[in-house]
Formats: sequence, structure tokens, C-alpha cells
Amino acid sequence: MNKHQMKLGTMTLAIWLLSGISAGEVAAQSLTDVLDVRSAATADGAGSQMKIDQISEETHKLLSEFKIVMKVVDGLRVYNKQQRRLIKNQERELIELDESINNVTVIQRQIGPLIERMIVNLEQFVELDIPFLITERRERVQFLKETLDRADVSIAEKFSQVLQAYQVENTYGTTIEDYTDVIELDGKSRQVDMLKWGRVALVFQTPDADITGVWDNTTKQWVILPDKFRIGVRNGLRIARKTQTADLVRLPVSAPVTAE
Repeated sequence: MNKHQMKLGTMTLAIWLLSGISAGEVAAQSLTDVLDVRSAATADGAGSQMKIDQISEETHKLLSEFKIVMKVVDGLRVYNKQQRRLIKNQERELIELDESINNVTVIQRQIGPLIERMIVNLEQFVELDIPFLITERRERVQFLKETLDRADVSIAEKFSQVLQAYQVENTYGTTIEDYTDVIELDGKSRQVDMLKWGRVALVFQTPDADITGVWDNTTKQWVILPDKFRIGVRNGLRIARKTQTADLVRLPVSAPVTAE
């Protein structure tokens, strides 16, 4: 090998070495760039993941709030449905109330004449009945007639008073009572002991037990009884006064009369 060839070989080797060094630097630079890109991508990916996680968390939060709101909405729907039923029932009750008020107005217009007829019938009954406690019963009827024309007494109270009077008259049919009264006997006023035995008999006896009599509702007068009734009436008076135990007594009873 001559000198010219050795120089050429040396230059070739130097070029090759220089070329190797340059390629290595380029490769290193490329690797650095790649790593930088991957690092940037990793950083961007982490940032994106954080955003995704944040969005996911917000989404879950919104979903939870939505579920809560929907529960409230469902509850409001049920409540509204109940309220609609309640309002419907109230509207029906208002209609019924209006009808009741109208009926009350009609009843009030009719109850006045009804009470008046009841009082008239009660008065007629008292006058046709056997005359026991006649003063007390007539005063009760008179009180009802006076109350009927009073504006300060409600129609309900008037009706209640009439019903009470009827109840009292009904009770008389099942009670035994004695009281003192003055009656006309042979044109003279006599004080006597009266015995009312339900509505079966109304008898009297003078305090000395000398005269015993009974009311005849057919002839509307007092009838003197034979002596056989004296003890029975006396015992009846004692039973009514509770000075003698209840027992059978002999009293005059009128035969039933058929109403025409």
C-alpha cells in the first residue's frame, strides 16, 4: 500500500467515525424528543383523566341530585293526586251542604205550622182526657202557645218544648199520682184527695173517707161510688204516697169506648 492509499483510507475512516458520531447524536436527540413527547402525552393524559374523573364525579353528583328531585316530584304527584281527591270530595260536600241549607230553609217554613198543629192537638187531647192535674196541663199548653209567637226563641227550641210536653203526657199513662184538688159536688166546692191510676181511673175521696167518687169521661162529671170502693181507693192513695206497699186494689174502671 502506498502513501496515497493510506491517506485515503485514513480519511475514509475519519469520515466514517464522524458519520457515526453524528448519527448517534441524532439518535439521542430523537430519543429525547420521543421521551419528551411521551412525557407530555402522559401529562396530558393525566390531566385528561383528572378532567374525566371530575366530570364523572359531577355526573354522579348530578345523578344523585336528579334522583332526589325525582323522588320529591313523585311525592308531589302522589300528594297532588290526594289533594285532587280531597278537593273533589269537598266540592261534593259543598253541594250536599247547599242542598241541606236549602232543605233547612224549606223545613223551617214547614216546622212553624207543624208546631202550631201539634200544640192545637195537644190542647184538644188535654180537654178530652180525664181531668187529672188539669190546671198544670192547661198552663203547659198555654206556655207553648205563648212561646210559639216569641221571636227570641228559636224554632228548634220551640219544637223541643212541644216534644217535651208530649213526652210528659205520655208518661202520665204509666204513673200513679195523688194530689189535693177542689171539685164541685152537688153544687158545692169540696176539697178532696185525688188518685190518678195511669189513665185507667181518676177517683177521689174526701179526707174523712165519707165520700168516694170517680170521673166519668163519657158524661164529663163526677159519680159517687158505692161503699165497696172506699177501701180500694184509700189503699190506692196510700200506695201512691208510698206509705203502703204495692198491692192489688179495687178501683172502678170504665169500659173502653170506640172512637168514632
